[in-house]
Amino acid sequence: MRLLTTVAALRCYLNQRRCLAARLASTESNLMLSEERLLDDQTTWDQTEIGLVPTMGGLHQGHLSLIERARQENSTVIVSIFVNPLQFGPNEDFQRYPRTLELDRKLCEQAGVDVIFAPTPEEIGVPQNSIQESQVTQVIPPSAMISGLCSLSRPGHFQGVATIVTKLFNLVQPDRAYFGQKDGQQLAIIKRLVADLNLPVEIVACPTVREASGLALSSRNQYLTATEKEQATVLFKGLRQAEAAFGAGVRNSSELIALVRQEIAKVSTIFVEYIELVEPSTLMFLEKVEEEGMLAIAARLGSTRLIDNTILCDVYDGLRQRQAIIAIDGPAGAGKSTVARQVANQLGLVYLDTGAMYRAITWLVLKNGIVLDDECAIAEDARCAIAELAHQCKIELTPSPNLQSPVGVWINGTDVTQEIRTIEVTSKVSAIAAQSEVRKALVKQQQSWGKRGGLVAEGRDIGTHVFPDAEVKIFLTASVGERARRRLQDFRKQGQPEVTLAQLEHDIAERDLKDSTRKVSPLKKAADAVEVQTDGLSASEVAAQIVDYYQKRLLPSHQKNSD
Repeated sequence: MRLLTTVAALRCYLNQRRCLAARLASTESNLMLSEERLLDDQTTWDQTEIGLVPTMGGLHQGHLSLIERARQENSTVIVSIFVNPLQFGPNEDFQRYPRTLELDRKLCEQAGVDVIFAPTPEEIGVPQNSIQESQVTQVIPPSAMISGLCSLSRPGHFQGVATIVTKLFNLVQPDRAYFGQKDGQQLAIIKRLVADLNLPVEIVACPTVREASGLALSSRNQYLTATEKEQATVLFKGLRQAEAAFGAGVRNSSELIALVRQEIAKVSTIFVEYIELVEPSTLMFLEKVEEEGMLAIAARLGSTRLIDNTILCDVYDGLRQRQAIIAIDGPAGAGKSTVARQVANQLGLVYLDTGAMYRAITWLVLKNGIVLDDECAIAEDARCAIAELAHQCKIELTPSPNLQSPVGVWINGTDVTQEIRTIEVTSKVSAIAAQSEVRKALVKQQQSWGKRGGLVAEGRDIGTHVFPDAEVKIFLTASVGERARRRLQDFRKQGQPEVTLAQLEHDIAERDLKDSTRKVSPLKKAADAVEVQTDGLSASEVAAQIVDYYQKRLLPSHQKNSD
């Protein structure tokens, strides 16, 4: 791990990364991979992507969760440590804010960070005073987003945040940047900043990490005494009261806020700055939750300012709350695809057929007359045209009772369920699947569908990357010997040349090692996934286990009894 403190050193490091990217791109253009391998290993091609975790130091488990997510999704992880003077007011805690660089350095090294960027204010052209007193060029978010919530007591704060975050994005040029949901107003502003300025970075929001007591982790928690830490948990308790009421059908802002205020009032030493219900993306105040609302709190306990929030979400299809997402991950040959199809069919959910999505894009590319010279080399102008089509198209999947073709596939309003299975599409799909912009566009569509729920998806990083908030996560596995026997049976059914069981076992073990140790999205079981060992079980028996687990975990008892 490197500790860089100057812009020159950072630029030198990033230039080295770009040279490596160019060499990898050149190597990849000379490789030919099967469609199965490309679709199964989508993330392994993005070997040069950079993830940025902006921090002010004083690292804790919340920061480490951001780093872990960045580690899963990028080949290089950069953590910035910069106590930003522009976001502190004249009477705030800039001077005493925790500065623990040596400890932070050790934590980053243990977490697998590649680079810490820890410049001084002078190094990046920032004066050591507040935004109101500064002559630096400022990035000012929309006034509606900085006129309420924390802005009321911290004028200029978010201008300071936006200015420094923009600087960091320009300096690091990351593919993704990671922020915690605890700072909900900051998260919304940064997302808007990126959208409005067309910055080429994906903002990844990560869940709030809490102590066992429910207190949201914060670098400022170290200001609290043991007694104050216990008292501070009342913020979380108030939010839980509101969540329970929301689950029972309460939607009015005044009622939800009153419940939180009533709980917090039990601790007389807490001074409430605000309790508000806002739309999470625009930060506009809500009188009633229609689909989604952020219930946010700011309060002071002694000299320490604390913030917290919860997202209250209702997405309906008709009269019911949205259905769950089932994420199935596991190693090659574990039977994920067959099992996922059966689970979706039995539960009436949509099987998220990523292979069909890539085929649909391929069909669209061919229909638009874009020339694909061969499966390995695509001209630059064709790559750009393909990227544009992928980001503009709309793919829809509809469930089908046919397990051989479990989804109907529509692209831009055209039913292409049969067309995508033609020899012409099959011969070109691997070239399309190798395009990183195509993969990004399709993951974005998949995550958009996830908001509606009702999906069964399978792969290598579905539960850790594509749908990290899936209600049901399954890690499907089997011994190397079992998977080799299944693969041999498949080869014989397909009439492929004979291969020995020993060779298949060797290949699968080698693949497992590569998948579990690769730098980007290593194959691993999500922390909240249930492992299903499939040795000696048929696909239908495995599917039955997953369906049973789904029903016990999620379905109301009266619904299970009536099914």
